[in-house]
Amino acid sequence: IMNAFGLIQIGLILLCTTTISGLQCNHLPLQQRKVIEKSLHLLDKMGKKFPQQCLRERMSFRFPEQVLKPRQKEVVKVAIEEIFQHIFYIFSKNLTLAAWDGTALEQFQNGLYHQIEQLEACVIKKQTQYFRSKEVNRLKLKKYFQKIDCFLKDKQHNLCSWEISRAEMRRCLQLINKVIRKL
Repeated sequence: IMNAFGLIQIGLILLCTTTISGLQCNHLPLQQRKVIEKSLHLLDKMGKKFPQQCLRERMSFRFPEQVLKPRQKEVVKVAIEEIFQHIFYIFSKNLTLAAWDGTALEQFQNGLYHQIEQLEACVIKKQTQYFRSKEVNRLKLKKYFQKIDCFLKDKQHNLCSWEISRAEMRRCLQLINKVIRKL
């Protein structure tokens, strides 16, 4: 009798956990909007105004906006998760010359990491259904973020390259914010 009762308890716990995580996933767009708005605020707080000496060095990375326009919400969520992972990767290395507010940077990184974890938990991993469009999107995003990464490396992660990258990430997050509002 004890074993059956124990199994029923475990079943109820699993059911509640699944229901709770399902509810969290339902509120994900609202939660993401808040996180993105906070991330945009932290990006501003991290550094000061865009340095005048960096204006000559403008760079066009051309964000692949079509990755955020598929019909299926799941594909969009996968793309957003991918974008957050790339941004997290870029903002996790060679930041010595960036001269940014360390606390704001850390909060920005933590917010991104938390969003990545939430998206991974909520995104349905139906590989076959979304595989093709996911792969095309993944390649486009990889190419876009590689341009930014190469730009930073070419400029030896100097102040201007970081400021230009920060401005680009701001634009990127604003695009995601627009898309999330429509989800």
